[in-house]
Amino acid sequence: MSFNINKSASIAVIGYGSWATALVKILLENNNNVGWYIRKQDVIDYILENGTNPRYLRDVHFDTTKLTLSNDLNYIVANYDILLMATPSAFLKTTLEVLTESLENKFIISAIKGIVPDEYITVAEYFNQHYLIPYDQIGIITGPSHAEEVALERLSYLTMVCKNIENAEILSQRFACEYIKMCCSTDIYGVEYAAIMKNIYAISVGISVGLGFGDNFISVLIANGAIETQRFLDNTYPSPRHTSSSPYLGDLLVTTYSQFSRNRTFGMMLGKGYSVKTAQMEMRMIAEGYYSAYCIRQVNKRFGVELPIAEAVYKILYENAPAAETINNLTTKLI
Repeated sequence: MSFNINKSASIAVIGYGSWATALVKILLENNNNVGWYIRKQDVIDYILENGTNPRYLRDVHFDTTKLTLSNDLNYIVANYDILLMATPSAFLKTTLEVLTESLENKFIISAIKGIVPDEYITVAEYFNQHYLIPYDQIGIITGPSHAEEVALERLSYLTMVCKNIENAEILSQRFACEYIKMCCSTDIYGVEYAAIMKNIYAISVGISVGLGFGDNFISVLIANGAIETQRFLDNTYPSPRHTSSSPYLGDLLVTTYSQFSRNRTFGMMLGKGYSVKTAQMEMRMIAEGYYSAYCIRQVNKRFGVELPIAEAVYKILYENAPAAETINNLTTKLI
């Protein structure tokens, strides 16, 4: 039996990082009440007093009369129909530890572009396996969009992905506004894994830039990243999909070349000689590709897909392989 979303269903955001903050901004364009779970009461107090998030995207101002903020996850879950998950993947399990309310009749949307550490599964797979949420009640919002540009209201394209295309269309209306164009898809598996893998390729680009490689090589590296993504998807879950469209190739491109890309920045630090630990300590936000590289390697043990770039990044991150030597070896495997 399919799950049909009511057009008047209430919606709440879980998380308060940069992307969560940007999503709340978008939702307030079309929704008179948006729930927002923030675990730190001092952050809630600051937002209520000043109308801005004190830690992320401080130039974004909120109409707090349209916000219901709470540090009680169970209150938010009990009172909202659609739950938009926007925590870093590394913190998802910790965030949900306090949950006692049932998710049985809730629709879950993941805005998390990462694999759940130690589980080797995507966020959608995690909710399906651990909370028994049918895939009919799970959606993905993805696409080439940095929170910083959304904050500036620069035109961005997002894709809403649901098994039921009608649900995707209904949800799209909640996000579409003057600076957000929405597309719809049913390829939950494909867009989620593509969003995970592009973080690995962004790290590879950052490492290469840090090592002094130029645009000519970087373009080849990104093109091969797109090839690897398609090869992985075709071999693990074949389905009709256009991997040259924005939720696949577009997301790969923006993450590999943008100044706002945390994964590219993380990679650049490694290319310039930082250790993995030092680079992580100096970055304020999490580079999802660090976890993605390990998890994709574990997932790929079941399939044996040829992923030379992903393998090179894994060796640099987890086997202390020298960045320069590893990337130089990689250059012989690209086309």
